[in-house]
Amino acid sequence: MKIGIVGLGLIGGSLGLDLKTRGHEILGVSRQETTCQIALEKNIVDYASTDLSLLAAAEIVIVCTPIGSIASIVARLVPYLSPDTIVTDVGSVKEPIVEACTPLWSNFLGGHPMAGNTDRGIHAAQTDLFTGAAYVFTPTATTPPVAVEKLEAIARALGMMTYVCSPEVHDRAVAWISHLPVIISTNLITSCLQERDSQVLELAQKLASSGFRDTSRVGGGNPELGMMMAKYNRQALLRSLAQYRHSLDEIITQIERENWDNLERVLETNQQARPKFLN
Repeated sequence: MKIGIVGLGLIGGSLGLDLKTRGHEILGVSRQETTCQIALEKNIVDYASTDLSLLAAAEIVIVCTPIGSIASIVARLVPYLSPDTIVTDVGSVKEPIVEACTPLWSNFLGGHPMAGNTDRGIHAAQTDLFTGAAYVFTPTATTPPVAVEKLEAIARALGMMTYVCSPEVHDRAVAWISHLPVIISTNLITSCLQERDSQVLELAQKLASSGFRDTSRVGGGNPELGMMMAKYNRQALLRSLAQYRHSLDEIITQIERENWDNLERVLETNQQARPKFLN
């Protein structure tokens, strides 16, 4: 199958590597000629160009650009696509993207492969990035079933677990387990930097180990990605932040009142619940 990828960074490049090993012909498009050359040299794609017309022969096109540019890319793609071409994206927010892109292309299907790391760019591309990860698809009432079937089959071939839900349900779910953790993690780092005693702050930085590293990892990632999450999933994120603030206030109250039994019950409940969130 001929698969086009627009945006050859961590996600697009990694998709290219894995899809090529499974026998697909990969057509890659990037804004920069140097990225195209690197993608060819690294055998990430079979053909590369800065011109979207390269994707005229693609049966499936995956848009792997930042959230804010996905709809405009789809609009620019339309003149080059055959009627049966399936177009999808990899954005971490789905409702605004699906609302913008579905009127542009009837064969559009929102998608979100939930894999990645804090690196970015073509040099960050790696094999097997998606193995064992979740891939969520968000069709609407007008999405052709064949589009869902084909994209689910490709995701499963990459070793991913597929899920299908509405764009709204997706956005509310990822607000809890993806976008909220980014903001919390960011705030942890911000709070630490507010320590006014330089000696204490310096020692804290030296002593920080696995616990701080794990908790602060997503907050120390790509700032643009974090901002896009907040901007495009604003309502769902605000809802989860409000609930988090309420839960944090309750824990503060338990500590202030020295209600150690109540605090222990909260910690025990969380310990038992955590495995359900780890796929």
